[in-house]
Amino acid sequence: MKNKISSIVFLLLLTLFFSCTEKQITTIHGDSMGTYYNIVYVGKEDSSLTKAVDSLLINFSKQFSIFDSTSTISMINRENNILLDDEIIDLFLLSKNVSEKTDGAFDITVGPLVELWGFGNNRENKITQNEIDSVKQWVGFDKISLSGNKLIKKYDNMTLNFNAIAKGYATDLLTNLLELRGYKNFIVEIGGEVVAKGKKIKDNWRVGIQVPTKKRDDAIESFYTFELENLAVATSGNYRNYQEINGTRYSHIINPATGWAEKSNLLSVTVVANHCALADAYATAFMVMGVEKALLFLENHPELAAFFIFTDKNGDFKTIQTDNFPSSIKN
Repeated sequence: MKNKISSIVFLLLLTLFFSCTEKQITTIHGDSMGTYYNIVYVGKEDSSLTKAVDSLLINFSKQFSIFDSTSTISMINRENNILLDDEIIDLFLLSKNVSEKTDGAFDITVGPLVELWGFGNNRENKITQNEIDSVKQWVGFDKISLSGNKLIKKYDNMTLNFNAIAKGYATDLLTNLLELRGYKNFIVEIGGEVVAKGKKIKDNWRVGIQVPTKKRDDAIESFYTFELENLAVATSGNYRNYQEINGTRYSHIINPATGWAEKSNLLSVTVVANHCALADAYATAFMVMGVEKALLFLENHPELAAFFIFTDKNGDFKTIQTDNFPSSIKN
């Protein structure tokens, strides 16, 4: 078994490559949530803003990191009837709403399945249906509820995993922070999840999707570059994290309905929405749904736009996008 991380497709924050003569442009960057973050804003350097950003991200990790045994989410996963703060309640309700709209394609209760599949860990043997059935009983929004500010789990073995929406939600929180401080022109990114507000002085902010143009094992990348203003964008795809067992590739996208990690020709979905948490969640849901079902869903949801990258029967890369996805521009 091999664990690999590939960069065939990812969001590229093109706005970081600016001239040092643009003195009105300021950047804040660092590491958080197991990835990187970048903030670029029009305005002078503000040390208090930098401290506020660091504080927000540290507090967010203390709430949502499944790798921190002292985090709020870890406590929820160990115990029952845990008191929740407003942010966790808000994210729980948002997750439930997306789950209901996508018929369960997005589901934060898949924690037991994620642990079973062990993405990021070594596993030499194939997962069996019996193993999946044994933990699938602990998966589903119908087995968890809110009572006031307490989360009630039907089974103690239930565990939540917000990873498919957390980066997007944190990006929204940073956006709110900048807006509360009076900033109107900025772009925020956490690990490829992006929110753009206003303009970069005179020009629009630009974001790029790296698109492979040849067969999967011999990829040459091009860029689909587009402008983003007062919108959010997020990408989900199996190019970043997959598990290979006995020569078979399994993506990190788990179908909550079946319990299986999807073996799919869909490599990547990029979603544009009004809020990054929504873009993040729907990108994951569309990976589970597949291109055909996702496109049918999108016909009734014009508030969302999507860009799909997949392989055909010959292994060649193909793309398809909704009509309302931002147009490509030349760099």
